[in-house]
Amino acid sequence: MKAVNAMTPIAHPGIATVLYDGQCPLCQKSIAILKRLDWRRRLSYHDARDVAHLPATPLALDPAVLLDEMHVLTPDRQHAYRGFRAFRWIAGRLPLLWALWPMLFLPGVPWLGNRVYRWVARNRYNLVPCHDGACAVPLRPKQEAAQKVSGARTPSA
Repeated sequence: MKAVNAMTPIAHPGIATVLYDGQCPLCQKSIAILKRLDWRRRLSYHDARDVAHLPATPLALDPAVLLDEMHVLTPDRQHAYRGFRAFRWIAGRLPLLWALWPMLFLPGVPWLGNRVYRWVARNRYNLVPCHDGACAVPLRPKQEAAQKVSGARTPSA
């Protein structure tokens, strides 16, 4: 795909933007977790598949690459980090991840982090079972028990 130089208005000036694959169940779950950790509202979140409404930036953003790995656009829109580097950048801004953040710079951790991140990114659709556009979400034991008592069928039944 061709690189896009997105020049739509900035939806959240002064706030970093996380670009992610909005059709990926694992990505959606990851973003939901980030939103809970982001009580200081340091990040905004945008589906990278919505190319027409990407945040304004002088950087050339390749839509295909945006779907390969999560990206973070810095608040000034002058830098974009992707994959493990994006996760590391985010960890430095969310208080609950501050204890983890310095360890992400230790020798060997970036090398391993990049490899693990790329493996997960390549296999993300296989890590969450999906069939015919529906993804199975395992029920918690209390939910299963409640369904059995009410007579409702579980997805595996």
